[in-house]
Amino acid sequence: MTFKLKARLIVNAVTTSLMLTAMGAQAGTTISLGEDKSVSVGFGMRSSYSSVEDTSASGGRSNDFSLDSSRLYLSGSFNKYIKGMLNTNVSDSGTWDIIDANVQLQVTPEVAIWAGRFLSPSDRANMAGPYYSMGGGYWANIASRYGWNGGILGRDEGVAVVGSSMDNKVAYSFGAFEGDNIFRLSGPGGTQLDVANAAAKDSLMYAGRVQVDFWDAEPDYYGTGNYFGSADILAIGVAGRQKTDGATSLTKVGDYTSYSLDFLMEKKDVGPGTASFEAAYYDYDTDGVFASEQGKAYSAGVAYIFSAPMGWGKFMPFVRYQAFEPDTNINVKKYEVGTNYVIAPYNALITVAYSDTKTDGAKAVNAINVSMQFQF
Repeated sequence: MTFKLKARLIVNAVTTSLMLTAMGAQAGTTISLGEDKSVSVGFGMRSSYSSVEDTSASGGRSNDFSLDSSRLYLSGSFNKYIKGMLNTNVSDSGTWDIIDANVQLQVTPEVAIWAGRFLSPSDRANMAGPYYSMGGGYWANIASRYGWNGGILGRDEGVAVVGSSMDNKVAYSFGAFEGDNIFRLSGPGGTQLDVANAAAKDSLMYAGRVQVDFWDAEPDYYGTGNYFGSADILAIGVAGRQKTDGATSLTKVGDYTSYSLDFLMEKKDVGPGTASFEAAYYDYDTDGVFASEQGKAYSAGVAYIFSAPMGWGKFMPFVRYQAFEPDTNINVKKYEVGTNYVIAPYNALITVAYSDTKTDGAKAVNAINVSMQFQF
């Protein structure tokens, strides 16, 4: 009984530590197993309260608590050339996913090969994800759509070359992936939109990203949307993905193509704190198969974190805008204003935000959301 319990704890620890290496998480415990050998273990969670207009059974405001995400992190290093991670995620619906399970082979100090399940090269918002975005939380499937809609929380099985040059000021990643679930949740009621079609080729999805940092360098492949005043960032990134016959319905087969351009500027010592600005542009093409998933999208955000703490943490007000203009001409816009209370960057945050979502032909929906995020 004792042996089984200890074995289970060791397995869980190893799994969690692998995840931390890939995610670049700040929390967790690292256990040294010898020269260049280690295991890191951690876990995280995001929980929220929301009040949304006209969504209760009676037609009034809804009031709900939810466990948005809970994760186990495991990462490890076999030696200085071989590393890996295993990450899991459980949502409020009870769905348990293995979101990361991969090995990283460090060919040179600047170049690594990633293989397994992981985030394919993408826009900054998707690479940062819900735990590392400026305002916290997911991007609501409006502008940055693949992280919510494609793969398993943006992850795919595949292989990629991940590298950097010029003292990490230029980062690049290119890979080939299965890409079988590009429209996993965009159908009616959150169902899969694309279906199998015998006429479709079994093609791979190709994805790539190039990023240039003009000020401080950003070291991790899995990125972040904000540095909370710890760095001066001026970065531009370009990303794209393509899959032949990647959009399939019962009657049509078409190619899937998307590309994006993103920008992040964060400057320390602007008045009593740090100011940040982010913006992104997206273009989605389904070869005419899905007009609702084909079009242009935009996002922008401004934030300011005060250097002086108040109590346990620092206040960080933010404003964010997102828009998606599909070929159906049913445009969606979302406005958000709120503040983070940053107790420990990435690892302990409380967020309060008000949002207003407008969809053409429908009544605008406003919501109040209070969320907390902790990683250990």
